[in-house]
Amino acid sequence: MLEARIGIIGGSGLYRMSGMTGVEEVKLSTPFGEPSDAIVLGQLEGVKVAFLPRHGKGHRISPSELPAKANVYALKSLGVERVISVSAVGSLKEEIAPLDIVIPDQLIDCTKGRDGTFFGSGIVAHVSLAEPFCPVLRQLAFEASANVGVRVHKGGTCLVMEGPQLSTKAESQLYRSWGADVIGMTALPEAKLAREAEMCYATLAIVTDYDCWHPAYESATAEMILNNLKKGIDTVRRILKLMLASMPRTRDCACASALKNAIATDPKYMSKERKKELGLLIDRYLGEKEDVR
Repeated sequence: MLEARIGIIGGSGLYRMSGMTGVEEVKLSTPFGEPSDAIVLGQLEGVKVAFLPRHGKGHRISPSELPAKANVYALKSLGVERVISVSAVGSLKEEIAPLDIVIPDQLIDCTKGRDGTFFGSGIVAHVSLAEPFCPVLRQLAFEASANVGVRVHKGGTCLVMEGPQLSTKAESQLYRSWGADVIGMTALPEAKLAREAEMCYATLAIVTDYDCWHPAYESATAEMILNNLKKGIDTVRRILKLMLASMPRTRDCACASALKNAIATDPKYMSKERKKELGLLIDRYLGEKEDVR
Protein backbone atom coordinates (compact mmCIF):
# COMPACT_ATOMS: atom_id res chain seq x y z
CA MET A 1 0.00 0.00 0.00
CA LEU A 2 1.27 3.45 -0.95
CA GLU A 3 2.01 5.62 2.09
CA ALA A 4 1.68 9.39 1.97
CA ARG A 5 3.25 12.18 4.01
CA ILE A 6 0.69 14.80 2.97
CA GLY A 7 -2.98 14.54 3.82
CA ILE A 8 -5.77 16.67 2.37
CA ILE A 9 -9.12 16.80 4.13
CA GLY A 10 -11.68 18.08 1.66
CA GLY A 11 -14.58 20.04 3.09
CA SER A 12 -17.95 20.97 1.63
CA GLY A 13 -17.68 20.99 -2.16
CA LEU A 14 -14.33 19.19 -2.35
CA TYR A 15 -15.01 15.46 -2.47
CA ARG A 16 -12.22 14.41 -4.84
CA MET A 17 -8.92 15.71 -6.20
CA SER A 18 -8.64 15.87 -9.98
CA GLY A 19 -5.25 15.09 -11.47
CA MET A 20 -4.25 12.36 -9.02
CA THR A 21 -2.43 9.42 -10.59
CA GLY A 22 -1.77 5.89 -9.35
CA VAL A 23 -4.99 6.11 -7.36
CA GLU A 24 -5.78 3.51 -4.72
CA GLU A 25 -8.80 3.61 -2.41
CA VAL A 26 -8.15 2.37 1.10
CA LYS A 27 -10.84 1.50 3.64
CA LEU A 28 -9.47 1.63 7.16
CA SER A 29 -10.71 0.79 10.61
CA THR A 30 -9.19 2.49 13.66
CA PRO A 31 -9.49 2.07 17.45
CA PHE A 32 -11.85 5.05 17.20
CA GLY A 33 -14.12 3.66 14.51
CA GLU A 34 -14.15 4.14 10.76
CA PRO A 35 -13.20 7.41 9.05
CA SER A 36 -15.70 9.48 7.08
CA ASP A 37 -15.01 7.53 3.89
CA ALA A 38 -12.37 5.53 2.07
CA ILE A 39 -9.07 7.40 1.82
CA VAL A 40 -7.78 7.98 -1.70
CA LEU A 41 -4.03 7.49 -2.06
CA GLY A 42 -2.14 8.64 -5.11
CA GLN A 43 0.29 11.14 -6.55
CA LEU A 44 -0.45 14.79 -7.20
CA GLU A 45 2.23 17.04 -8.67
CA GLY A 46 4.65 14.16 -8.10
CA VAL A 47 3.89 14.08 -4.36
CA LYS A 48 2.29 11.16 -2.53
CA VAL A 49 -1.02 12.35 -1.10
CA ALA A 50 -3.82 10.90 1.04
CA PHE A 51 -7.18 12.53 0.33
CA LEU A 52 -10.16 12.20 2.68
CA PRO A 53 -13.61 13.72 2.00
CA ARG A 54 -14.53 15.04 5.44
CA HIS A 55 -18.29 14.73 5.04
CA GLY A 56 -18.11 11.52 2.99
CA LYS A 57 -18.94 11.22 -0.68
CA GLY A 58 -22.30 12.85 -1.34
CA HIS A 59 -21.97 14.97 1.83
CA ARG A 60 -23.62 12.45 4.16
CA ILE A 61 -22.10 13.45 7.52
CA SER A 62 -23.05 16.53 9.52
CA PRO A 63 -20.29 18.64 11.17
CA SER A 64 -21.57 17.49 14.56
CA GLU A 65 -21.33 13.83 13.56
CA LEU A 66 -17.88 13.79 12.01
CA PRO A 67 -15.63 10.92 13.19
CA ALA A 68 -12.73 13.32 13.69
CA LYS A 69 -10.61 10.97 15.81
CA ALA A 70 -10.94 8.17 13.27
CA ASN A 71 -10.12 10.59 10.43
CA VAL A 72 -6.93 11.92 12.02
CA TYR A 73 -5.81 8.52 13.31
CA ALA A 74 -6.37 6.92 9.89
CA LEU A 75 -4.25 9.57 8.17
CA LYS A 76 -1.53 9.16 10.80
CA SER A 77 -1.53 5.38 10.25
CA LEU A 78 -0.79 5.98 6.56
CA GLY A 79 2.34 7.98 7.41
CA VAL A 80 0.80 11.44 6.99
CA GLU A 81 2.85 14.19 8.67
CA ARG A 82 1.13 17.30 7.28
CA VAL A 83 -2.60 17.90 6.91
CA ILE A 84 -4.14 20.61 4.74
CA SER A 85 -7.77 21.16 5.62
CA VAL A 86 -10.22 22.82 3.22
CA SER A 87 -13.35 24.32 4.73
CA ALA A 88 -16.13 26.82 4.08
CA VAL A 89 -16.44 29.78 6.44
CA GLY A 90 -18.57 32.86 6.92
CA SER A 91 -16.97 36.28 7.28
CA LEU A 92 -17.33 38.34 10.46
CA LYS A 93 -15.40 41.33 9.09
CA GLU A 94 -16.32 43.82 6.36
CA GLU A 95 -12.89 43.55 4.73
CA ILE A 96 -13.10 39.76 4.37
CA ALA A 97 -15.40 39.27 1.39
CA PRO A 98 -17.08 36.22 -0.12
CA LEU A 99 -14.70 34.19 -2.34
CA ASP A 100 -11.65 35.47 -0.43
CA ILE A 101 -9.30 32.89 1.08
CA VAL A 102 -8.35 33.09 4.76
CA ILE A 103 -5.39 31.26 6.32
CA PRO A 104 -6.34 31.45 10.01
CA ASP A 105 -3.76 31.38 12.78
CA GLN A 106 -6.07 31.21 15.81
CA LEU A 107 -9.18 29.36 16.96
CA ILE A 108 -12.07 29.92 19.36
CA ASP A 109 -13.92 26.76 20.35
CA CYS A 110 -17.70 27.17 20.63
CA THR A 111 -18.51 23.54 19.91
CA LYS A 112 -20.53 21.46 22.34
CA GLY A 113 -19.72 17.93 23.38
CA ARG A 114 -17.26 17.00 20.63
CA ASP A 115 -14.54 14.61 21.73
CA GLY A 116 -11.40 16.66 21.15
CA THR A 117 -8.66 14.40 22.50
CA PHE A 118 -7.18 10.97 21.99
CA PHE A 119 -6.23 10.92 25.65
CA GLY A 120 -8.10 10.15 28.86
CA SER A 121 -9.27 6.78 30.22
CA GLY A 122 -5.98 6.21 32.01
CA ILE A 123 -3.48 8.16 29.91
CA VAL A 124 -3.21 11.93 30.39
CA ALA A 125 -1.40 14.31 28.03
CA HIS A 126 -1.41 18.11 27.81
CA VAL A 127 -0.18 19.44 24.45
CA SER A 128 0.30 23.13 23.78
CA LEU A 129 -2.33 24.68 21.54
CA ALA A 130 -1.16 28.29 21.86
CA GLU A 131 -0.49 28.27 18.12
CA PRO A 132 -3.12 25.81 16.86
CA PHE A 133 -2.05 25.92 13.20
CA CYS A 134 1.40 25.01 11.90
CA PRO A 135 3.27 28.24 11.03
CA VAL A 136 5.25 26.56 8.23
CA LEU A 137 2.17 25.11 6.57
CA ARG A 138 0.29 28.40 6.97
CA GLN A 139 3.08 30.30 5.23
CA LEU A 140 3.07 27.83 2.34
CA ALA A 141 -0.71 28.20 2.06
CA PHE A 142 -0.47 31.98 2.03
CA GLU A 143 2.26 32.06 -0.61
CA ALA A 144 0.46 29.58 -2.85
CA SER A 145 -2.81 31.53 -2.53
CA ALA A 146 -1.08 34.79 -3.42
CA ASN A 147 0.58 33.15 -6.42
CA VAL A 148 -2.72 32.02 -7.93
CA GLY A 149 -3.99 35.60 -7.74
CA VAL A 150 -6.84 35.15 -5.25
CA ARG A 151 -7.40 37.72 -2.52
CA VAL A 152 -5.95 36.06 0.58
CA HIS A 153 -5.85 37.07 4.24
CA LYS A 154 -2.82 35.89 6.21
CA GLY A 155 -3.86 35.12 9.75
CA GLY A 156 -7.14 35.63 11.54
CA THR A 157 -9.23 33.97 14.20
CA CYS A 158 -11.64 31.24 13.17
CA LEU A 159 -14.52 30.67 15.56
CA VAL A 160 -15.81 27.10 15.38
CA MET A 161 -19.49 26.71 16.18
CA GLU A 162 -21.42 23.50 16.66
CA GLY A 163 -23.94 23.62 13.84
CA PRO A 164 -25.42 22.22 11.74
CA GLN A 165 -27.68 25.28 12.01
CA LEU A 166 -26.23 28.65 11.04
CA SER A 167 -25.84 31.51 13.55
CA THR A 168 -28.51 33.75 14.98
CA LYS A 169 -27.95 37.49 14.46
CA ALA A 170 -27.27 37.90 18.18
CA GLU A 171 -24.62 35.16 18.07
CA SER A 172 -23.03 36.64 14.97
CA GLN A 173 -22.74 40.07 16.63
CA LEU A 174 -21.34 38.47 19.79
CA TYR A 175 -18.64 36.65 17.83
CA ARG A 176 -17.73 39.91 16.09
CA SER A 177 -17.37 41.61 19.47
CA TRP A 178 -14.85 38.93 20.44
CA GLY A 179 -12.66 39.87 17.47
CA ALA A 180 -13.24 36.69 15.49
CA ASP A 181 -12.63 37.02 11.74
CA VAL A 182 -14.43 34.02 10.27
CA ILE A 183 -16.82 31.33 11.47
CA GLY A 184 -16.93 27.66 10.52
CA MET A 185 -17.92 24.24 11.86
CA THR A 186 -15.06 21.80 11.23
CA ALA A 187 -11.59 23.08 12.22
CA LEU A 188 -12.21 21.68 15.70
CA PRO A 189 -11.55 19.15 16.99
CA GLU A 190 -9.39 18.41 13.91
CA ALA A 191 -6.70 20.93 14.87
CA LYS A 192 -6.50 19.61 18.44
CA LEU A 193 -6.31 15.99 17.35
CA ALA A 194 -3.72 16.72 14.66
CA ARG A 195 -1.51 18.39 17.27
CA GLU A 196 -1.82 15.39 19.60
CA ALA A 197 -0.89 13.17 16.65
CA GLU A 198 2.14 15.42 15.99
CA MET A 199 0.89 16.32 12.53
CA CYS A 200 1.24 19.79 11.00
CA TYR A 201 -2.21 21.24 10.34
CA ALA A 202 -3.41 24.30 8.44
CA THR A 203 -6.74 25.41 7.02
CA LEU A 204 -7.55 26.86 3.62
CA ALA A 205 -10.79 28.64 4.44
CA ILE A 206 -13.06 29.66 1.55
CA VAL A 207 -15.27 32.61 2.49
CA THR A 208 -18.78 31.93 1.23
CA ASP A 209 -20.89 34.61 2.94
CA TYR A 210 -21.13 37.34 5.60
CA ASP A 211 -22.89 35.07 8.08
CA CYS A 212 -26.00 37.05 9.14
CA TRP A 213 -24.57 40.19 10.77
CA HIS A 214 -24.10 42.37 7.66
CA PRO A 215 -27.03 44.78 7.13
CA ALA A 216 -26.33 45.22 3.41
CA TYR A 217 -26.15 41.54 2.51
CA GLU A 218 -28.65 38.72 2.60
CA SER A 219 -28.22 36.34 5.53
CA ALA A 220 -26.35 33.17 4.70
CA THR A 221 -28.32 30.26 3.29
CA ALA A 222 -27.23 26.75 2.34
CA GLU A 223 -27.85 27.63 -1.32
CA MET A 224 -25.64 30.72 -1.11
CA ILE A 225 -22.87 28.81 0.66
CA LEU A 226 -22.86 25.94 -1.84
CA ASN A 227 -23.00 28.25 -4.87
CA ASN A 228 -20.00 30.27 -3.67
CA LEU A 229 -18.17 27.07 -2.80
CA LYS A 230 -18.51 25.87 -6.37
CA LYS A 231 -16.91 29.12 -7.52
CA GLY A 232 -14.04 28.80 -5.05
CA ILE A 233 -13.15 25.12 -5.30
CA ASP A 234 -11.20 25.38 -8.58
CA THR A 235 -9.08 28.11 -6.99
CA VAL A 236 -8.44 25.89 -3.97
CA ARG A 237 -7.34 23.01 -6.21
CA ARG A 238 -4.77 25.32 -7.85
CA ILE A 239 -3.55 26.45 -4.41
CA LEU A 240 -3.17 22.86 -3.22
CA LYS A 241 -1.11 21.92 -6.26
CA LEU A 242 1.26 24.85 -5.67
CA MET A 243 1.57 23.95 -1.99
CA LEU A 244 2.50 20.38 -2.81
CA ALA A 245 5.13 21.50 -5.30
CA SER A 246 6.86 23.65 -2.66
CA MET A 247 6.48 21.37 0.38
CA PRO A 248 9.79 21.02 2.31
CA ARG A 249 11.12 17.50 2.77
CA THR A 250 11.82 17.80 6.48
CA ARG A 251 9.92 19.27 9.42
CA ASP A 252 11.53 21.60 11.94
CA CYS A 253 8.37 22.99 13.53
CA ALA A 254 7.13 22.26 17.05
CA CYS A 255 4.23 20.18 15.67
CA ALA A 256 6.59 17.26 15.02
CA SER A 257 7.34 16.80 18.73
CA ALA A 258 4.17 18.12 20.35
CA LEU A 259 3.88 15.15 22.72
CA LYS A 260 7.42 15.44 24.02
CA ASN A 261 7.12 16.13 27.77
CA ALA A 262 3.32 16.37 27.36
CA ILE A 263 2.44 12.87 28.60
CA ALA A 264 1.77 13.19 32.32
CA THR A 265 0.96 9.56 33.16
CA ASP A 266 3.70 7.25 34.39
CA PRO A 267 3.90 4.34 31.87
CA LYS A 268 3.73 1.77 34.67
CA TYR A 269 0.18 2.94 35.40
CA MET A 270 -0.99 2.67 31.80
CA SER A 271 -3.09 -0.35 30.91
CA LYS A 272 -1.85 -2.57 28.11
CA GLU A 273 -5.11 -2.00 26.25
CA ARG A 274 -4.74 1.80 26.26
CA LYS A 275 -1.05 1.64 25.41
CA LYS A 276 -1.89 -0.55 22.43
CA GLU A 277 -4.74 1.75 21.37
CA LEU A 278 -2.52 4.85 21.49
CA GLY A 279 0.73 3.16 20.48
CA LEU A 280 0.79 4.90 17.10
CA LEU A 281 0.98 8.22 18.96
CA ILE A 282 2.94 7.50 22.13
CA ASP A 283 5.28 4.54 21.62
CA ARG A 284 8.22 6.76 20.70
CA TYR A 285 8.02 8.41 24.13
CA LEU A 286 7.59 5.31 26.29
CA GLY A 287 11.11 3.98 25.95
CA GLU A 288 11.29 0.26 25.45
CA LYS A 289 7.97 -1.05 24.19
CA GLU A 290 6.15 -3.71 26.13
CA ASP A 291 4.46 -6.63 24.47
CA VAL A 292 0.85 -5.42 24.38
CA ARG A 293 -0.60 -8.23 22.30
